[in-house]
Amino acid sequence: MDTKYVKCLINSISRFIHLVSCCALKTMPTLKDYRNIASLLKLLKPILDNVVDTKISSDEELCKECEELDITVNEAREVMENWSPKMSKLCTVLQSQPLLVKIQDSALNICYILCKFLESSQCTSSASEVRHCIKELQGLKLDIVLEQIEEALKTQREGQIPHTENLTKIIESLSLMSSQELLEESIALEKERKKLETNKMSEGLDKVNQVFDLISHIRDCIVKLESFRSISGIPIPRYFRCPLSLELMSDPVIVATGQTYEHSSIQKWLDQGLISCPGTRQILSHTNLIPNYTVKAMIANWCTENKIELSKCANNITSTSRSSVEVGNSSEKQRNDVSAGHGEGESNLCQSGDSEKLSSPEQSYVHSRSESASSTVSSIDYLPTESNASHFSGPASDRNLRHSPWLSGRQYHSSSDMAEMAAGGNHSYIRAYSLPSDSGSNDLTTISHVQQLVKDLKSPSNEVQTNAAAELRFLAKHNVENRIIIGQCEAIGPLLLLLHSDVKETQEHAVSALLNLSINERIKAMIGEAGALEPLIHVLRTGNAGAKENAAAALFSLSLLEEYRVKIGRSAAVKSLVVLLGTGTLRGKKDAATALFNLSIFHENKARIVQAGAVKYLVQLMDPSTEMVDKAVALLANLSTIAEGCLAIAREGGIPSLVEVVETGSKRGKENAASILLQLCIGSPKYCRLVLQEGAVPPLVALSQSGTPRAKEKAQQLLSHFRNQREGAMGRKKS
Repeated sequence: MDTKYVKCLINSISRFIHLVSCCALKTMPTLKDYRNIASLLKLLKPILDNVVDTKISSDEELCKECEELDITVNEAREVMENWSPKMSKLCTVLQSQPLLVKIQDSALNICYILCKFLESSQCTSSASEVRHCIKELQGLKLDIVLEQIEEALKTQREGQIPHTENLTKIIESLSLMSSQELLEESIALEKERKKLETNKMSEGLDKVNQVFDLISHIRDCIVKLESFRSISGIPIPRYFRCPLSLELMSDPVIVATGQTYEHSSIQKWLDQGLISCPGTRQILSHTNLIPNYTVKAMIANWCTENKIELSKCANNITSTSRSSVEVGNSSEKQRNDVSAGHGEGESNLCQSGDSEKLSSPEQSYVHSRSESASSTVSSIDYLPTESNASHFSGPASDRNLRHSPWLSGRQYHSSSDMAEMAAGGNHSYIRAYSLPSDSGSNDLTTISHVQQLVKDLKSPSNEVQTNAAAELRFLAKHNVENRIIIGQCEAIGPLLLLLHSDVKETQEHAVSALLNLSINERIKAMIGEAGALEPLIHVLRTGNAGAKENAAAALFSLSLLEEYRVKIGRSAAVKSLVVLLGTGTLRGKKDAATALFNLSIFHENKARIVQAGAVKYLVQLMDPSTEMVDKAVALLANLSTIAEGCLAIAREGGIPSLVEVVETGSKRGKENAASILLQLCIGSPKYCRLVLQEGAVPPLVALSQSGTPRAKEKAQQLLSHFRNQREGAMGRKKS
């Protein structure tokens, strides 16, 4: 039979088992089920190995089941790799447990098919192994917390309050007993909701909103528990508790919506870049926190009357936690890669440091999500995307603009606003290059002026078109309100038409204007919906150096919208980006690598990027003289998670360069290089020998002792793998 699907499944199972066996995160909600599934897949793997070795005759049903199980195993593995303690426990269960159930069902189906075939061919010993595997699979009982959550959500949808018994089981199963845990879960849910809202994923958003409602019921349930209900037997009035953490408030403050929260709790919420009110979910018009002296005095009087020390109250409430984790960095914002400008530069969306997690679920296993991959800094400012910034409340010169729903954020113009963002966030930082002070780019334009410019874009005169596109480009560069006005005046369509202009200067100004406009999330979506992919690909193929660079950056910007990450991957853009990666200017190569990197986060795009020939160029770019080592290694780390990627890396001679990066690269480069080598070695004893021949052990030993936490773990896993390989070889020799 064609054993391709079986071999792919065996490889995926090996990766899954290895990941679970190396997992050190005890707080992942479904870790126990992952380990149980991994144990059963260990029983299935030798059976599948036997299928390949004995070359069983073709069975279409078996191939189909193997293909489906392969997909599901990889999806479950990626969930585990991408998980971090800062993610929502409830959402993690809803995402991962259905996959584990599907793995169990698919594995059973495969065993049934094999058992039927082996019994008919009288292979009794093999059939016995399969029957044993079936028995173990049937006997596996996964955690019922998913059923409890689904039942509670169903009750909510019916307009009823979930049963207390059901809520209590969820609370106990997910360790949501303390104020700290409730606060973390609320923050994680809001981040997830914000990401889905930005990417316009209505189905997922509806689910998260339901989970938000469930958290409210969980809070109500926790308040009824004896440990929360009272202090020293004295009941705590509900309105004295922080709605976010359930703590007795010691420093109550009022937010823009009029709701009152404990200062420390709401500050942690805001420090995560969240700009909505936790209770009402309304966007805050400002983030000022106003002391609520009335409530504070009432709480103080209550404590005095009941002879209770306020500080002890807080300690008493917090001590009910079974496990408490720090909320994390107070300003989790993604940091963008910075590179030298081309000419005067544009809003170049090079976020190449951002990476999907590879071989471990630990948060530290992000390639370079919070660290720039370039050492060259130009005169730029860091600008948060407008959907993620604080709500704009400044003056506007146009009456129609003053209350516009497009005003989604205040624009900041200081590099101090850039800070590291942990893995669970999605606040893309976009760079905008400085203009000379007399350029007028920061001046607020008017609707009538922009309308005239849009009219000029349609002029039969090339010169008029070029001048109009250039002015729109500069107007959109720094000023948030200008972008909004330009979007409202329907400039996107005419700008897209100019991407096909034969005048290279016009083409460059038009694509640069679109890039600057895409900083606004709403306009970004409009650009995609207007059919921007084909024109941008045309610019990648035909434009001058600057136009190609900004077309690649614009594709990256669009790829931040999940649906366009899929569309771009399925278009001709991947091939054009790979060509730019190999032949472009330094900045063009960086922009191409960044766009390809973000596309590679979507699993099916990885094979397309490999097939387009990206690995050849990425291996070349691991030469330190290219100034792109970290970018190249970050993208290769994503591609190494598929078999085709590993094969291409080895075929293009990438192993020596990877070993060199482990020895002499940057901290982030070493992490990613070690991760790639681990992927290569797990998948093939041949690659393992090649890595050893390159003298990888000494730098790996050094990395295991002095690297970052992620680098240490990768190096230790590789060294452990080498020892296991050596011990296995010695055992075979003795036998």
